[in-house]
Amino acid sequence: MKKTKIVATIGPASKDIEILRSLILSGMDVARINLTHADENFCKDIVKKIQNLNKELHTNIAIMFDLRGPDITVDHFSGGSAYLNKGDRIRVYMDEITGDSTKFSVSYSNLINEVKVNHTLKLNDGLIELKILEKNVNYLLCEVISGGFIEDRKGVNVIGVPLNIPFLSAKDLKDIQLANELNVDYLALSMIRHAEDVLKINDILINLGNDHMAIVSKIETEQALEELDEIIKNSDAVMVARGDLGVELPMERIPRIQKMVINKCHLMGKISIVATEMMTSMEDMVRPTRAEVSDVATAVLEGTDAVMLSGETTIGRYPVQTLEIMNKIIQESENDQNYNELVDRTMRSEKQDITGSVAYSSVECAIRLKCKAIVTPTVSGYTARKISRFRPNCPIIAICPDENVVKNLKLYYGIYPVLEKEVTSFDKIMKISKQIAKEQLHLEEKDKIIVTGGYPFKGVKHTNFMKVEEI
Repeated sequence: MKKTKIVATIGPASKDIEILRSLILSGMDVARINLTHADENFCKDIVKKIQNLNKELHTNIAIMFDLRGPDITVDHFSGGSAYLNKGDRIRVYMDEITGDSTKFSVSYSNLINEVKVNHTLKLNDGLIELKILEKNVNYLLCEVISGGFIEDRKGVNVIGVPLNIPFLSAKDLKDIQLANELNVDYLALSMIRHAEDVLKINDILINLGNDHMAIVSKIETEQALEELDEIIKNSDAVMVARGDLGVELPMERIPRIQKMVINKCHLMGKISIVATEMMTSMEDMVRPTRAEVSDVATAVLEGTDAVMLSGETTIGRYPVQTLEIMNKIIQESENDQNYNELVDRTMRSEKQDITGSVAYSSVECAIRLKCKAIVTPTVSGYTARKISRFRPNCPIIAICPDENVVKNLKLYYGIYPVLEKEVTSFDKIMKISKQIAKEQLHLEEKDKIIVTGGYPFKGVKHTNFMKVEEI
């Protein structure tokens, strides 16, 4: 059973119920919907399908909505795409038109007023580069410096120019309302620039009466890195979105930034997600490259909570196979993880309180006794999150009576949340813990588990017991 979680983006290649079922059975933990491309009907359809599959398969797959945010995209092309040839002249319009190889439009109409001649536009995660030659009334005349295929709604980056795009558009506000209506579990914020952006979203959710939707801040800009600690502090999770980040910054900096973000999130007890181009070749090929295998393994060995698939599962030819292979890479990499070192590192930064001490002791004991699982009854998820931070070498089964908390725990490293309403007496929780551990992990006689939590189960504010049990 893997401990690093997989986020899979749902799109045309994976929207059918049978593909979704296969993705779940192959190890998907969170289904992501990119609202740059998805409309309301698509969102409702996917949410309904995931809910039905959760009931059918007795799973707790969570759902993430990813806001478009203050990014710029190209509009639509005739036939959905076009090829831009190196050296050609192309017009970039501010008013929406149907694009082709000679012209297209962008989503931000004020772009023409904020850029200058000789500025560079990069499209599609930097694969295409345009140089601005002239500014006209309603279009920019550009030269194609690096050509290639461009598709509908691909991103546009303006290098070296801080744009004045509002953080939230009317569409974003509508999408937040939809996320609240559909009771999704995670809300990803694109192009975060300041910690204040996170607080703004949090205020909106509070005003909607939503106290459970987790906020995922996507690190994609230099500005975000300048306020990284405060952004992490005010977020539930942070995503290293390497696509736009690798366009905005020199790409040779990305590996170091990735490692830094993972480490900071780990020490602050927040979820880290590594995203973009993890297994891109599998959009068209049945096997990943060796470099991609190493990339996934590196993220796992650095201690990330989750890795994410994008185009591989939205438009790729092999969405299920991609997820299966990623699952295998994760499990193989986790076999080489130095768990003792992770525990020691976490303990050095851990606040010395009762819950932290019991969580540490549980993990230490699990490693020494070769326990098959740590089982924790939890109402808020606090104990499970504490244990996850220590990175135990065995799964954490979190037994929780609240469905929203169960879904919130899906992205945390090593946690497998189980919905169980009957968390009442000590004897009953021990019985349920052994039963669930046996069912989930196919345990055998004499296998050991650790049960830890807070007693009494209602009202206690810290973890205060640990018990070793044999199956």
